[in-house]
Amino acid sequence: MKRNLSLLAIFALMMLSGFAQSGKTEQLISDLSKRKFEWMIDKRLDSLEAMLDDQVKYIHSNGWTQSKKEVIDDFVTGKLSYQKIEITESTVRLFEGTAIVTGKGKFSGTVNNIKFSLELSFTEVYVNKMNQWLLASRHANRMP
Repeated sequence: MKRNLSLLAIFALMMLSGFAQSGKTEQLISDLSKRKFEWMIDKRLDSLEAMLDDQVKYIHSNGWTQSKKEVIDDFVTGKLSYQKIEITESTVRLFEGTAIVTGKGKFSGTVNNIKFSLELSFTEVYVNKMNQWLLASRHANRMP
């Protein structure tokens, strides 16, 4: 009986440790997603480029699809510029080596010097490669 209680206590502690680790990882991913938006506004392209996976695909609300190079190039040339991004909702779900962020927000800036202001929902997929979380996919949709 004592042995069973000891095993049960050890199992409970392992489960609590896993939940605590899961919460820390969720917060880490949430913070990374938020910083990414700040880097896009501030044009901190070195930071943005470092957190984008080499195979990342950005799918914008207008259907525009971009690779990592195209995303960075559009910021460098000024084709795309964000003035304000206000995230109103964000949730992180964890899977084995993968984190999915779903959220909503208000995005404003310019594309080809034409102003835009959109309410979007978005999905971001982060993958853990060699203990570093990288953005592998981002898809945005206009809110009705």
